[in-house]
Amino acid sequence: MAAAGPRSSPRGALCRQLLLTLVVFSFACEACKKVIFHIPSKLEADKVVGRVNLKECLGSADRIQSSDPDFRVLEDGSVYTAHAVVLSDEKRSFTIWLSDLKKQTQKEIPVLLEHQKKVLRKRHTKETVLRRSKRRWAPLPCSMQENSLGPFPLFLQQVQSDAAQNYTVFYSISGRGVDQEPLNLFFIDKNTGNLYCTRPVDREEYDVFDLIAHASTADGYSADLPLPLPIRVEDENDNRPIFTEAIYNFEVLESCRIGTTVGVVYATDRDEPDTMHTRLKYSILEQTPRSPGIFSVHPGTGVITILSHYLDREVVDKYSLIMKVQDMDGQFFGLMSTATCIITVKDSNDNLPTFTQAAYETSVEENTFNVEILRTPVQDKDLINTSSWRANFTILKGNENGHFNIITDKETNEGVLYVVKPLNYEENRQVVLEIGVGNDAPIAGDVTLRMNRAKVTVHVKDQDEGPECRPAVQYIQIKENTPVGSKINGYKAFDPENRSSSGLRYKLLHDPKGWITINEISGSLETAKTLDREAATHRSALYNVTVLAIDQDNRSCTGTLAVSIEDENDNSPEILQNYIVICKSEMEYVDVSAVDPDEPIHGPPFYFSLAKTSPEINRLWTLTRVNDTAARLSYWKNAKFQEYHIPITVRDTEGQHATKTLRVNLCDCIHPSQCRTVEPRARVILGKWAILVILLGIALLFSILITVVWRLVSARNKKCLPEDLAQQNLIISNTEAPGDDILCSASGLTTHTVNNSSQGFCGTMGSEVKNGRQETIEMIKGGSQTLESFQGAGHHHTLDSCRGGTVETDHSEWYDFTQPHLVEESIRGHTG
Repeated sequence: MAAAGPRSSPRGALCRQLLLTLVVFSFACEACKKVIFHIPSKLEADKVVGRVNLKECLGSADRIQSSDPDFRVLEDGSVYTAHAVVLSDEKRSFTIWLSDLKKQTQKEIPVLLEHQKKVLRKRHTKETVLRRSKRRWAPLPCSMQENSLGPFPLFLQQVQSDAAQNYTVFYSISGRGVDQEPLNLFFIDKNTGNLYCTRPVDREEYDVFDLIAHASTADGYSADLPLPLPIRVEDENDNRPIFTEAIYNFEVLESCRIGTTVGVVYATDRDEPDTMHTRLKYSILEQTPRSPGIFSVHPGTGVITILSHYLDREVVDKYSLIMKVQDMDGQFFGLMSTATCIITVKDSNDNLPTFTQAAYETSVEENTFNVEILRTPVQDKDLINTSSWRANFTILKGNENGHFNIITDKETNEGVLYVVKPLNYEENRQVVLEIGVGNDAPIAGDVTLRMNRAKVTVHVKDQDEGPECRPAVQYIQIKENTPVGSKINGYKAFDPENRSSSGLRYKLLHDPKGWITINEISGSLETAKTLDREAATHRSALYNVTVLAIDQDNRSCTGTLAVSIEDENDNSPEILQNYIVICKSEMEYVDVSAVDPDEPIHGPPFYFSLAKTSPEINRLWTLTRVNDTAARLSYWKNAKFQEYHIPITVRDTEGQHATKTLRVNLCDCIHPSQCRTVEPRARVILGKWAILVILLGIALLFSILITVVWRLVSARNKKCLPEDLAQQNLIISNTEAPGDDILCSASGLTTHTVNNSSQGFCGTMGSEVKNGRQETIEMIKGGSQTLESFQGAGHHHTLDSCRGGTVETDHSEWYDFTQPHLVEESIRGHTG
């Protein structure tokens, strides 16, 4: 079937339409009964056999099946061949099963296929038969003009099928515009295949109608597959372009350059895209206020740009443009529309503020400060209360000493000139300032603009004022050890009116050491005491004295007199150490250092030497130089362990010298802290109680010796230990071996004190060397501790350290402590 030209047989077409209606009605009456289709003896695959009305048989069928696999049934009742079919007999039958699973209902439709008998319709003598080599649809391009004026129904084209050569074929269409919205827009003559449109169409609403054309015989046989038949609606320029906004608002800086983009206007057109109907062109119809062309618009893009440099907010701050857009590329017959574009000119700093006067005069009293003396108004054409309008003042010349400051009054935009540092009429009676004014915002546009300037003359008024202490600090020099009563120049103040010091009185406010007095009339100084540089708090600093100057009206000022005390060599160098411990096993020498309180010019290098000493000191000790302030004291190896008194003399560069006797303890130790201090015997001062204790101790020793000798003699005779030996008070300590004879010498006793913070005891010790062995007899007072426990403490004291130099003893306590030790020693001696 194909589209062809129009065919006219209205009476025959009416008869055929009536016949088709009767056939369909008969099919409907025979629903669920046998259905007969007349088909050719041979059918290709996917060919339409016919259509069965399934809904009238079972409207709720949800399963459709065919008993013959060569045929398939669609949901709309169309029967197609699944494979190529050849009818060997004249008839062939199969069954269509319809099932409703929910209602559990099933119905059958018997289908009978018979050979199609050719029914040739009578051809009119003038009618031409179309012949085609292949039986198929061939859609021809078809279009219609939108908004057509008719006449309606409007013929569009003719659709024909090749099957019409052998059969009577009826045509039908479906799709949007027929059985879908918009309904009944198209119809086809079922007999001729002529396609018509019933009314005008708007392309902007429907641009294409995709119709489906059908061709079937009188008994429902479809000779061909449905044919897509698109109907394209051709566009007509019936829509004007419309701007996206009725009023556009843009902003632009007045100082912008030529070519700066202001904004973009945009319009849309509903007509067909990419045609002349939608080719838009933009233009500016009118500009308000009228002036030489300042703005331009790109005709294709609608971009508005600056065309000239005459944009000045101070002249015109807002422009209104009437924008036009026209289709058909702006040709006179194209459709158009307009919109309004409001362009606001934003301010930029293209106008500098200017002073209302070129010169100003004002006055201020001397010695006043933090006072307002002048206000300078300015004019600025830029937008008020913006950074381009706000003034910024500065002092360009004349304020080198920092007496003035100028600020901006935020309310009035005036410059306010202040005196921030007192002026002196006697020094400067008039000050000329040059001030300038700019804006907070940087200058825009013409960079050749210069800051506006004005001249300000400030007259300083005289004021009767008191004395002036200038400079505030005055310096003098005084030699150290200057005789009392020596006169020195003092502090000088003056009257600023006449620059004279006459008539002023002086008073000393503060003198740290009371070394100086001041003459009330002349202000000269006099030494009240001898000045000692070394006695000052800071030797290298100045000695400051505060002076008050008073005029006849009792107005005053205060100044400082900084006295520099010149040093004299009035101090000898001094050795820092007094007592030194030398561990002989660890140290071969010790360094001795000295200092001099005088200034360095009177100090190092120092010269050390041994003073007049005994031959033993000269033989055992030597002194060598280390550096400018130290010397090295060395000893010979044959020096004994004891404390030495070594006098050392030290001299400075000018011969000032001093001698100091240094106590050096040559000790058998590893570290100086382990060495016991040995005091000379001459320094031991015994109290009366100590002497009494010593005498009692000596008597006790004699009694103990007698008892021990008696016991030893008895032991040799009896070979046994007496029972009263436990009552003796002798402790024998033999450091070499037990069992030797012990001889005690009272004359060999040396006095010691062993201090224990918790026990607090004192005792005496005697020793004698016999046969190369040293034996010690110990007298102990206190608890149950042995002498070894006290020796381990590393303390070595005199009797003076016990209870203030006196020794208090209790014989019963002494006896209780010594008795057990005597018994033990007696047993050991007897056994040995």
